[in-house]
Amino acid sequence: MKLEELTTVEHLSHFLQGTQAVAFSVSSDKDKRYRWLQRELVRFDYLSLNKPDKGIVIRYLLKVSGYSRQQLTRLIAQYRKTGRLKRHQRTAAGFKRRYTDRDIRLLAGMDERHDTPCGHAIKKLCERAYQVFGQTVYETLAGISVSRLLKNAQI
Repeated sequence: MKLEELTTVEHLSHFLQGTQAVAFSVSSDKDKRYRWLQRELVRFDYLSLNKPDKGIVIRYLLKVSGYSRQQLTRLIAQYRKTGRLKRHQRTAAGFKRRYTDRDIRLLAGMDERHDTPCGHAIKKLCERAYQVFGQTVYETLAGISVSRLLKNAQI
């Protein structure tokens, strides 16, 4: 039996009790999983079910989708509110990068030229390069914190 053949809440109950053999696979693509979850909620008319039947559908969705109960509850709440499930893609780089690769190369060069001084000395050298000697390439590094230098040095 396949998941598509589970058409009633009673079938789901038998599936959850382990008396029904069913072949299924969970998609690793989140968008596909959201679409599948929405189709299942629509197919079983989740919003019009009574409380015990909703519990059976939720247990079925938990088992097949691989989502935690909390995540599934949030998704069902979204479905209840909007009538559909929409995945909100987060950006891969959540924070804007402050220091460029060029800045890192400048720091490495400064570090090498001055025989690896401490973080405070590097900070002062960058400040002086920009403020005293007018080297505009050090503008961003002139405001770098010592803790940032120490954090990056440990990586």
